[in-house]
Amino acid sequence: MSLLLILVLTNLLAPLAGLLGRRAGRDAGWPIAAALLALAAGLVSAWNGRTDPAGVSEAVPWMPTLGISFHLRLDGLGLFFGLLVLVIGAVVIAYSARYLGRGRHAAFYSLMTFFAAAMLGLVLADDVVLLFVMWEFTTLCSFLLIARSGPHARDPAIRTFLVTFAGGLCLLAAAVAMWVATGTTRLSEILVDDVWSTSPGLAAFVAVLIALAAFTKSAQFPFHAWLPDAMVAITPVSAYLHAAAMVKAGIYLMLRFSTALSEVAVWNVLLISVGLFTALMGAVFALQRHDLKELLAYSTVSQLGFLTATIGIGTSYAVVGAVVHVAAHALFKSALFMSLGVIDHQAGSRDIRRLSGLARTMPVTAVVMTLAAVSMAGLPPLFGFVSKEAMFKAMAENPGPPAAVWLVGAVAVLAASFTFAYSARMVVTIFPGRPAEDPPKEASAAFLAPVALVSVAGLALGLAGVLAEPLLGAASAAVAGPDAEPHLGLWHGFAPELYMSLAVFALGGALVLARRRMDRVLDRELSPVTGVGAVEAFRNGSVALGERVGDLTRTDAPYRHLVPPVVVLVLLTVVGVATVDVPPLHGDVTEPLDWILLGVVLVGVLLALGVRSRIALVTIIGVVGFAVALWFFELGAADVALTQLLVEILTVVVIVLLLNRLPSTFHRTGRRRTTLAAVVAVLAGAAASVAVWSLTGRRGLSDAGQYFLTEGEAETGGTNVVNTILVDFRALDTLGELTVLGVAGIAIVVALESRGLLPKLHSPVTEPAGSPISDAEDNTMILRVADRLLGPVIVVLSLYFLLRGHTQPGGGFIAALIGAAGIALVYLAAQDDRVSRLELPYLKLIGAGVVVAVGVGLLGLAEGSFLRPLHFYVLDVHITTALIFDVGVYLAVVGVILAAISRLGVEEKEPPPLRRVGSTAVPVPGPRPTSTTAEPHHPSTAPLDRSRVRVLERQSGRGTETATGTAAGTPSGTSAEGTDRHRGDDS
Repeated sequence: MSLLLILVLTNLLAPLAGLLGRRAGRDAGWPIAAALLALAAGLVSAWNGRTDPAGVSEAVPWMPTLGISFHLRLDGLGLFFGLLVLVIGAVVIAYSARYLGRGRHAAFYSLMTFFAAAMLGLVLADDVVLLFVMWEFTTLCSFLLIARSGPHARDPAIRTFLVTFAGGLCLLAAAVAMWVATGTTRLSEILVDDVWSTSPGLAAFVAVLIALAAFTKSAQFPFHAWLPDAMVAITPVSAYLHAAAMVKAGIYLMLRFSTALSEVAVWNVLLISVGLFTALMGAVFALQRHDLKELLAYSTVSQLGFLTATIGIGTSYAVVGAVVHVAAHALFKSALFMSLGVIDHQAGSRDIRRLSGLARTMPVTAVVMTLAAVSMAGLPPLFGFVSKEAMFKAMAENPGPPAAVWLVGAVAVLAASFTFAYSARMVVTIFPGRPAEDPPKEASAAFLAPVALVSVAGLALGLAGVLAEPLLGAASAAVAGPDAEPHLGLWHGFAPELYMSLAVFALGGALVLARRRMDRVLDRELSPVTGVGAVEAFRNGSVALGERVGDLTRTDAPYRHLVPPVVVLVLLTVVGVATVDVPPLHGDVTEPLDWILLGVVLVGVLLALGVRSRIALVTIIGVVGFAVALWFFELGAADVALTQLLVEILTVVVIVLLLNRLPSTFHRTGRRRTTLAAVVAVLAGAAASVAVWSLTGRRGLSDAGQYFLTEGEAETGGTNVVNTILVDFRALDTLGELTVLGVAGIAIVVALESRGLLPKLHSPVTEPAGSPISDAEDNTMILRVADRLLGPVIVVLSLYFLLRGHTQPGGGFIAALIGAAGIALVYLAAQDDRVSRLELPYLKLIGAGVVVAVGVGLLGLAEGSFLRPLHFYVLDVHITTALIFDVGVYLAVVGVILAAISRLGVEEKEPPPLRRVGSTAVPVPGPRPTSTTAEPHHPSTAPLDRSRVRVLERQSGRGTETATGTAAGTPSGTSAEGTDRHRGDDS
């Protein structure tokens, strides 16, 4: 079976698992487990008994221009970990079919299957970029599984995510460094590259990054705290995470790089020292715990420390020992967690101080859990004894200095003795003795079957380890070569590993006999600093730092946003002038018309500096914008000119919507601020002028530009080079900009719904009697007639520019701006904000635009890459999916502008209706008549206090009566919708 097919089917199983969990409830675990076992069989068939260490490889182009492929490789190590992921996953999910309560469990089954798919993708990845992506998917899956485990799971889930995400950043940095150094992202080629021997500095740098990434995932000191902290998750999640998923990702990473980094001293020292310290620390902490789940969590930390130290030794047999113990640990740890879940489910407690006599009331559970605990303790004839002796042998054959060998062996024996002690503590505490007054009943056979399967497997492999030698040998050989052959037996003669085991039995037995005294000694805080406290302090410090940095820009003062980028621009200009030689001009590119248009712009800018009226400034800036648009036309950039022209029109419309909520004139500023603004403006203008002078007319056509002009039509079928760049060659950039634009539109809506608008200072109610503004019907007559005549024309023109964009000036953005101009005309032609007929679903338009663009991108995968245009003919007319992409651009842009006009132009509360008295419109007292049409709800704004009204009076120059009228027309309080939302956020 194809590797790609296996991975795709595993991912497709996840949504199917969710559907089964919704329909069949907890019983969905049985078919999902069967499907995972079938996929495991497919993985074995793909391997097909190969002896070639290279294994099976498959590749699908992903980012071919960067040399990145979706490259999968199944060698012995990948097969071993892949089977571990799928088989243990199947056992745990089958166990969940009776552990979970009755009801729907769609999210649990779906996330567990996604977890398995992410782990499978990780161990099959033969591209470092793909490896990193799958690594992050495992982080995300574990976060979601922990976070959904109850009201107290949020903080542990976040802490787990922070620690493992930091490791992901280390892995990303290592991937980039290896890519740059070797020139490839292919993992199998990187591992055999000469760079590891010829560049010791780079090798040490990558070794540290890989080790840190693995430490965070495999809970090594000082990143160990997240694993016990994550025990808020339900037992099936814990069993899978500890036995075959999350923590084994770090072990896999270290094994995969162990041969390449085996001669790097910092790698060996780091793994051995951190691993042994973690093994000893985890074992001591496990002895302290009374909660069985916490005890098992720290035991996992300790066992992972053993594995890390063994890998750090760097010999062929060290790889064998690590691989064998990974298998043994998966069996006994999954059995222990599932047995714990059975006890908790039946007895209602995990506290070993409250549990006793379970051997009489739950004999099957006692047998399977005892077998798993004996295997973890490293006693014969269990598989855990075989794996522990394999690790001891690797440590005894450590090629380091004799003193280091003795030290490593002594610490390993001490940590293993503590492992013996806490394993025995579980068994001798909860199973012997008299049962409680209300003894629990034995679990059902269906509940115990998965537990018994893995527990008995540990016994079978201990007695007949030869059965596992082909698989474990292939895994070891894939990393350390053909010399790495495991010999899995209970007796290897009188060897150092035997003496180390005897020392463990003696010391561990003594600790068990003295367990009460040991409990008293350990019943205290061993350190004033806890791992969880350290992570939480880092989290709180990061949030506080983010708030401080955010406070620098969390203001509506323009200078806070304008001055920093202007200063950076000026500094870049100074550096550029001082360090870069400006090439000579290629002839005189200036025409007489350029000077005329420049003069218009200059006059407009100078006039804008002197006006205090807001409406006058808007008018002048609009004229300047039109002059710039004409300049673009004169230079031959028709698309850019059309865009500039339409943006100027719509910008003026949006600004006008805000002007009636602002004083008519700008307030006066002090001389100091005016001087500062002038200096910043002059510097920005000078920098821009120098940049234009230095970059214009000083080189020929670039290679990229020449390619677009000469090959654009052949590649895309379009003759409008601007549009083909936007929707064909650089469609990914356009999609990103489109998404940002959509987010901006949503931000407008959210901001105005949550904060509201300032009240209008200029409205018919506040205008003096007889003012033309007070007569809404008459003063909109021209616009209403224009709307009726030009509205259909604008719609047709908008569609015309959309359809012709690929061959002539136009496209989705320009067409959307034309359509938005029509929308603005509809709004401006309305007599009143409440009858502007703009009740269109702008948020749905924005969403539809992004969805259409992404959908077109996915269609491109049929031709090999995301966003690759497809070409076809309809009635002999050439059609390209780039046109559909442009439709997405059109919808999103129209939606954003519609959102701005609809939300900025709303009337916060309907003023009293106007009644004509002679030539004057006056408010009608009494309640408003009920409208027959449903109006969209808009949140109201809070009333202005008196001090703010006086400020507005002074700024606008209006009398007290007018300003008071404005304030009186502003509704008080907040809407019920806003209150409910706020209350919900607090709860």
